Amino acid sequence: MTHEFSIVRGARDIVADPAASPASAEADAVVVFLTEGGVGTGMIADVDRATGGMLTRLVAAGEIAGKRFECTPLLAPPGLRAGQLVVMGLGKREEVDAGTLYRAAATATRHLAGRRRSTVALVADGSWTTRQIEQAVAGGGVGMIGQDLYRSEKKRTRFGRTIWIGAPVEAVEHGAVIADGVNLARRLVNMPPDDLYPQTFAEEAAAVAGRTGMEIEIWDEEQLARERCQAMLAVGRGSSRSPRLLILRYRGPGGSDSAPELALVGKGVTFDSGGLSLKPSDSMLGMKCDMAGGAATLAAAATAAALKLPVHIVAAVGLVENMTGPAAYKLGDVITARSGTTIEVHNTDAEGRIVLADVLDVVRGLQPRRIVDMATLTGACMVALGNDVAGLFTNDQPFCDEVAAAARAVGEPVWQLPMYSDYDDQIKSEVADIKNVGEGRWGGAITAAKFLERFVGGIPWTHIDIAGPAFAEKPRPWIDGGGTGSMVRAMVELVRGK
Repeated sequence: MTHEFSIVRGARDIVADPAASPASAEADAVVVFLTEGGVGTGMIADVDRATGGMLTRLVAAGEIAGKRFECTPLLAPPGLRAGQLVVMGLGKREEVDAGTLYRAAATATRHLAGRRRSTVALVADGSWTTRQIEQAVAGGGVGMIGQDLYRSEKKRTRFGRTIWIGAPVEAVEHGAVIADGVNLARRLVNMPPDDLYPQTFAEEAAAVAGRTGMEIEIWDEEQLARERCQAMLAVGRGSSRSPRLLILRYRGPGGSDSAPELALVGKGVTFDSGGLSLKPSDSMLGMKCDMAGGAATLAAAATAAALKLPVHIVAAVGLVENMTGPAAYKLGDVITARSGTTIEVHNTDAEGRIVLADVLDVVRGLQPRRIVDMATLTGACMVALGNDVAGLFTNDQPFCDEVAAAARAVGEPVWQLPMYSDYDDQIKSEVADIKNVGEGRWGGAITAAKFLERFVGGIPWTHIDIAGPAFAEKPRPWIDGGGTGSMVRAMVELVRGK
């Protein structure tokens, strides 16, 4: 892989070998993918023949079924040079899609990354499309990386080299870059809040922009004041660490020279104590993840730049800490946002929407054709959709349909919630233009989205509430606990489709 694809470290240890044979691969382990119903044809059949029909016998005996995400390691397989053969189940052949392949490959590499491996070979099936191969490669690159950034003894160790047999070179290169983007977002989310705060997040973003050729502006506290970003500044007043606003621009080959075709916007609350509406300890423990939307925004833009996609995009991230210092904003305060809209504060723990009010207004001034924002915005969305599904909200149905299609194409589950005008009444204030929460507990994800809608100025816009899927409290077969990199792959797919 060439250096131009580097985002964090350059995924040059993930390579393609389209003509190699699984039987002769010089590797610590070889991974093959099996659907329900038997070995079938293709390279897995070659592996079966090389092992004297071992896979066919195991399937017939019911030892291996090919069920989705069933991971079966076979040590010292006869007829292979590799010391281990891993059979990874995909489920029913007709139900195999890019999302299945992403998780299956990640499950296999996560299993193998429990020990040091010099070389691991994964075998692509000839029936997979280019996009499916990319997602499989991305999953393989994500599964081997853990959340143990600060452990002396790592639970996961990335392979010295990963070889994809039977896969086109370009598809593997692109999949490796996508994995790099997802892992960037995961690393930022997994960093402790004393290491990752507005200034250091901005420094990370500047380094990423330098490696990928993006332009970057960083607005500090003084510039935020000059730009009338009083909503961001209000949320950040309780912290000793001042806010930052990031604006990144990428102009790809053939992309528009005028207005950006797409704006990506991210909530970057690097730690959320709840402010004076203080969270209980159990709820606060995972709040280093409240910048996951900002991490996804940075990572998706960087991935698009590393892939040199022919598009003009802008990305913006509002970075604050929501703390309880002596200057913290208070319940009953009225804030004048950059747009001139006045906001009455009824809950300081509904801070993300206040931050995004200013960020969206800044982006609106850049006149993008469309806007997507990503935010760990509400627990109410998790109540509605659970931990694995992101909520979609929009002012433009055709655009929302494109966002949903992009997410589902790569296996990121989303579901649209309504935006009826009646919900606007719930955020009306008696003393200001709007208040920052609705009435009572019900429909909180929707009233939060209606709040954001006030600041996009009629530009086609889709809001993605990633409060559920952005952070895994417990490990899954395909990923360690912690940051998941939610929506990075979906946004790359959306950018590709323009």
